[in-house]
Order: sequence, then structure tokens, then C-alpha cells
Amino acid sequence: MERVELKNKTVFITGVAGFIGSNLAKRLFNDVEGIKVVGIDNMNDYYDVRLKEARLEELSSNKDFTFIKGNLADKELITSIFKDYRPAVVVNLGAQAGVRYSIENPDAYIEGNLIGFYNILEGCRHYPVEHLVYASSSSVYGTNKKVPYSTDDKVDNPVSLYAATKKSNELMAHAYSKLYNIPSTGLRFFTVYGPAGRPDMAYFGFTNKLLNGETIQIFNYGNCKRDFTYIDDIVEGVVRIMQGAPEKKNGEDGLPIPPYAVYNIGNNQPENLLDFVQILQEELINAGVLPKDYDFESHKELVPMQPGDVPVTYADTSALERDFGFKPSTSLRDGLRAFARWYKKYYAI
Repeated sequence: MERVELKNKTVFITGVAGFIGSNLAKRLFNDVEGIKVVGIDNMNDYYDVRLKEARLEELSSNKDFTFIKGNLADKELITSIFKDYRPAVVVNLGAQAGVRYSIENPDAYIEGNLIGFYNILEGCRHYPVEHLVYASSSSVYGTNKKVPYSTDDKVDNPVSLYAATKKSNELMAHAYSKLYNIPSTGLRFFTVYGPAGRPDMAYFGFTNKLLNGETIQIFNYGNCKRDFTYIDDIVEGVVRIMQGAPEKKNGEDGLPIPPYAVYNIGNNQPENLLDFVQILQEELINAGVLPKDYDFESHKELVPMQPGDVPVTYADTSALERDFGFKPSTSLRDGLRAFARWYKKYYAI
């Protein structure tokens, strides 16, 4: 592994107004001396844009932060960013997210996740970088029966277009790593949650609905398990990985062995959806978001599985521990407590 020094470097973060992107930028400014962050985001309305604006607002006070509003699929714009700012490290977090949305709106995924990622790879090719780190997803594991999911498992059976685009990103990165010797690392994130997270995620949507007295639907009759990973753990993992690029070396044929790696970042501890809802409701009461006597039972409905969903996600994180000495460790209760407190404050309940 090759050490990448972040001090006094320029980092290009795509999806910088997003949940992970904004937290990553914040963390880099806190921890790394002389770092400059160039961020791009298309600020689309897939979910409440005000949340994205609030995240950007927090970053904009930093003189070393440059924000560009634009689209990853705009090749000219992406090329100009590489040319003008010459980033040392690229962290590609900009993508159209969500499994269910991909069933109704495939265009957004092809544009953001395939064409957009291609433009990033081309930028790294023509304006060489020390390390390209990009978001993949636990959804690439599809309906694999073997758990926990290991990066050594075959992932050739995606059950959603979203998953197929993320698997494609890994394949494209591998080809570019091989052809142009670009050090790249893909990160398969497992259900990321926390304060100022994505409103389309279950914990956030459930909270909104319960507050409005609506019924929440619990899929697969509650027989779903998710490896929930707290945002700070995700960011910690990303920052460590940014600083360790796969080594460039040649094979016996004198050609580059692709400097390519993929890691899972998950909690290595799947939680049952019903237990998760139980903890969420306790923490919403503790934070004062919901009244103590709230009748949860009358607001819960157990429903069948949805297309594109999988019953279990469970990360094998042994490679992350081995190579970076890191394992996510925030408990679901601590994470949901932080979310509930943020929610109360942000929405001034």
C-alpha cells in the first residue's frame, strides 16, 4: 500500500452536499492541515434540497472550500475541474441514490452513476491523481445467500438497476486501473445513517411519518436485517482509506498489475428491522420528538417484501481491519440517539 499525504493537498469530492460528502469535507477541514476541498453537487430534488443547502452552509464558512454546482454527466465541466484544480485525491460520492427510485427513474442512474463516473475516470486519466476513492454499495451483493458478505464473493446478480450501476463502477474502475495505472479503491457502504442523513432512508422516513400520525410500513413482515453503519464510522473509514492507495507495480509481463481494491464498510452486526424500530421509537421519546404515551402499535403495518430489496445485509469487514486497523463500532442505540436529538433541534420540535 502506498501512503498518500493529505496535508496541503487538494481533494475533489463529488456529491459534496450529500450526507457522506458533507460530513467527509467537514472532517477533513477539522483534521488536515492546509487541505483544500473542491466539491460538486447537482443539488437535485430527489429529497429536500433545504437539507443539502444547510449542509453546504456549514462548509461555506471555510475559505479553502470551493463549491461548484453542476452535473457529473457534464464532461466539459468535470474536465475543467481536473484541469483547473489538479486534485491529488478524488472521492466520488455523487450518484443517484436509492434502490426503489431506480425502478421508476432509470435515466437518473445511467446519467449520474455511469456517465458521471466515466467522466471522473477520464479526469483521473488525463490529470493523474494519487488516489481515486469511490462509493460502491452493499446492494451489489444482491440476494447472495452466504453471509457475512465478503469482497471475495461473486457479485454478478444485482436485483436493482442501482446495484447494477454500482457493480459497473467497480468494473470500470478496474479497467482504468489496469490500463492507465490509476490507484482506485471502491467502498461498499452498508446502510449509512445518522444526524442530517437522507430523508429517503427508513429511520428518517419512519420519524417523519410517526410525527405526522401516519402508519409506517415494515417490509418482509419485519424479517429484514440491515447492517446499519453510523455516519462517523463511515467517514473515519473513508479518511483512512484515502491515505492508503493500492500499490502500483508491474507483473511478469512488464504491464501494470491494476492498483485496485474494494472494501466493505459496515458494522459487522446486522440488526433486525423490528428491533431497530423499537430502539428508534424509544430514542424519539427520549429526545422529546414524540410524546411518552405515543401509540406505536396502531401506527405499524407489516407488509411483504418490495421489489429490488434484499432480506439481509451483513458486512465482513476483516479486510478493512487488516489493512487499516479500523472497524466501525457505534452502537445502533447511540447512533439513533444522536439522530433523534439532531431531528428535534433541526425541525425545532
